[in-house]
Amino acid sequence: MKDLIIVRGGGDLATGTVYKLKKSGFPVLILEVESPSAIRRNVAFCEAVYQGSQTVEDMTCYKAGSLQEARQYLSEGKLAVLVDPTGGSIAELKPLAVVDAILAKKNLGTDRDMAPITVALGPGFTAGQDTDAVIETKRGHDLGRVLWTGNAAPNTGVPGNIGGHDKDRVIHCPAKGIVRNVKNITDTVSKGETIAVVETEDGTVPVKATLDGILRGLIRDGYPVKVGFKMADIDPRADEYNNCFTISDKARCIAGGVLEAILQRKRELDL
Repeated sequence: MKDLIIVRGGGDLATGTVYKLKKSGFPVLILEVESPSAIRRNVAFCEAVYQGSQTVEDMTCYKAGSLQEARQYLSEGKLAVLVDPTGGSIAELKPLAVVDAILAKKNLGTDRDMAPITVALGPGFTAGQDTDAVIETKRGHDLGRVLWTGNAAPNTGVPGNIGGHDKDRVIHCPAKGIVRNVKNITDTVSKGETIAVVETEDGTVPVKATLDGILRGLIRDGYPVKVGFKMADIDPRADEYNNCFTISDKARCIAGGVLEAILQRKRELDL
């Protein structure tokens, strides 16, 4: 267990990192919140929190009901997720590295004292202060770059351009309430078509597709949402059906940066 890596967060981008680290021979434990809000649920290990297990590509993650059960899964060489939003188990497990992959655009409590090696994804962290390294998460020339000083590019609020679309690819919740899904991930949708409704105190509010394409991401049915909450993602490339089931290019690129940072720091510290 001396090479244990703890990844805080199990969304689709975090899943790319977890997958890469596990395939590279590291034991990995994911720490999550009680009600994860990933929309690309088919490729997010955090779904194991709800389902008991989640398979992404050829790797399965199991929900651990306790720290003891998490240790058991790790001893069997299995990938596990533990509900531990504050990271209280980190001090007990004494991992080689902690990776903050929450992608909250701010630091929710990760610091360099948590492990010999600490890495964070995206904005909200200063490399060399909050964590040893920060990985750039903005699409473009520097995506996946390891930063040993300074900060990742600030969040622009504009998704990367795919098929000529950026802002309109992502759908945000129009009202506060409970989501009831009408469509499913992988469904082909047309602009203006209702993909879900939000049950509010005053009735239901429809959530409509913003463009033609494949519904690649959709928040879990029954999830409580607020106005502006990111709840769906449409891929305008109608022939990219398999993308709904595989780790994205962005996630794999970021994962490469995380692996590079950990291996470099591990060598420098002679661990």
